[in-house]
Amino acid sequence: MTTHNTGTHDEWLTARLALLQEEKELTRRSDALAQQRQALPWVRVDKDYRFETEEGDVSLIDLFRGCSQLLVYHFMFGPDYKAGCPSCSSIADGFNGIAVHLMNHDVMFSAVSRAPLATLQAYKRRMAWTFPWASSNGGHFNFDFNVSFTEEQQREGSVEYNYERGGHAMDASSVPEPVVQLADTCGTDTATYGRDRPGMSAFVLEEGVVYHTYSAYSRGVDGVWGMYPWLDRAPKGRNETGIWWRRHDEYDKR
Repeated sequence: MTTHNTGTHDEWLTARLALLQEEKELTRRSDALAQQRQALPWVRVDKDYRFETEEGDVSLIDLFRGCSQLLVYHFMFGPDYKAGCPSCSSIADGFNGIAVHLMNHDVMFSAVSRAPLATLQAYKRRMAWTFPWASSNGGHFNFDFNVSFTEEQQREGSVEYNYERGGHAMDASSVPEPVVQLADTCGTDTATYGRDRPGMSAFVLEEGVVYHTYSAYSRGVDGVWGMYPWLDRAPKGRNETGIWWRRHDEYDKR
């Protein structure tokens, strides 16, 4: 016998129609927030960022590949990781399908990580991904966009992430257990794991000049984590008690 509230179809429909009004209001609010994102001032990018790609050494402008807009996913894959972050990996499982559609709507997509290109390519083959993935190894791109940090920043507690400063420094005595688990799956320790974080950034190219237009971090990337919109509509919701997701080739076969 279920412990959840039950009722007739008419009772369900009455409750569903009331919820529909709330969902419509949320949609309207989401549309308004999207307009606010697009109204943010653009910040000119003058630094000559370099990346290693399958096409060789390229600039930030080259990542646009002829489009006027570029969306970057900051994938947690530090130079000392043995494998990509499983959370980022589950998000990236949705990139293959969208990248071609974005490209044909004047929006280029690319993941960017600090791991060497050969490491990224090997992991990409393992995961059977086809989306563009560039290495920023040895450059300042990740640091300038607040998704990578130095050991000194960690020690001093001066890490600035998700528009907050200091509160995300990690020491061995205060690391949450889920972070320990995630670091272990990447073949590294928690301090090394914590020197890279997830996020996304948007850029626009106009008259040969690149502008940074938007960045989001932490829960700000929930909107591109494909499984969560579905779970939010499942009968039991997210129903989480800890880290339950894995890389897609690590689940038991069913």
